[in-house]
Amino acid sequence: MTTEGSRVLQLYCRVEIAVTDPAALTDHAVAELRAADIDWAQEQDDLPSAIAELRSDLADALGSVVDLGRVVDGLPGVEFRGGLCWAETGPRREPFGPADTAQPPPDRPGPDRPAP
Repeated sequence: MTTEGSRVLQLYCRVEIAVTDPAALTDHAVAELRAADIDWAQEQDDLPSAIAELRSDLADALGSVVDLGRVVDGLPGVEFRGGLCWAETGPRREPFGPADTAQPPPDRPGPDRPAP
């Protein structure tokens, strides 16, 4: 909750990771998906096809389990208000700056592009 005297800041980060065990990551993503409170009748997808998508795209699997809100956990006087996070395979994109972080790449879901 933003209060009088608080300021809203933007935090831009790039994190490079190495997935040392793709099967462990996708298994974790699938377990999180199974545990999620999702009304599949209201979704375009069903659980088996959503699981297949996670298992076929390591970047999607990673993006589905990253908890962006934990970035500021434990910081006094800081409240997470929201953000956008996605994962990509391959080398990093250049340039990296505020304009670059405003939207995920065209092939990834984002605020204006819901997941197919």
